[in-house]
Amino acid sequence: MITEAGIIGKIGMNEKGVGCTLNAIKAKGVSFSKLPCHLALRTVMESESRDAAVETLERMGVASSCHILVADSTGGIGLECSSEDIMKLKMNREGIVTHTNHFILKHKEGVIEPRNWLPDTGFRLKRVGELLNAAKEEQPSQEAVDRLLKDEMEGDGASICRSAKKDSMATLFSIVMDLRNKNARVTVGRPASPTQKLVLDL
Repeated sequence: MITEAGIIGKIGMNEKGVGCTLNAIKAKGVSFSKLPCHLALRTVMESESRDAAVETLERMGVASSCHILVADSTGGIGLECSSEDIMKLKMNREGIVTHTNHFILKHKEGVIEPRNWLPDTGFRLKRVGELLNAAKEEQPSQEAVDRLLKDEMEGDGASICRSAKKDSMATLFSIVMDLRNKNARVTVGRPASPTQKLVLDL
């Protein structure tokens, strides 16, 4: 798993081949009776399957806004979480789920995102779709995902491989998981100019 210093381990995969990733989302509301975002991610990492992870998070709820991608060898699902609800973003016909840093689905009344928190989030979601469409004839592979995460085309302020040129935010690492074979590649630093590469192999 990958995490920031001082925060519970949360992004990665477990020995059952269940993996999760996170997109930060800023929206109004917090619940003090549901799982904090980081504990929700850790709950996924302790689950036996994608379905079991989703069932647990739906039952317990997530305390604040975020997007959690949950996957195993059978596929993936995006969970758009707010303090009020969890909405499911299912795979498309090609078996793909993509997300950036804003709500795509309709949430309960009162769940409000501030305008222009990350003005580039819409561009990055569109750009991911363009890159995936251009590569649709390719066999899915870790190498293909690596290339996508290195993309530096900018729009509305930032690229998928984000630098700190426009503001203080930049891509710090990337992780590409093969959940069927239970291995992952971690790039430390911006994928376009990494400082270190690691392999997680279960």
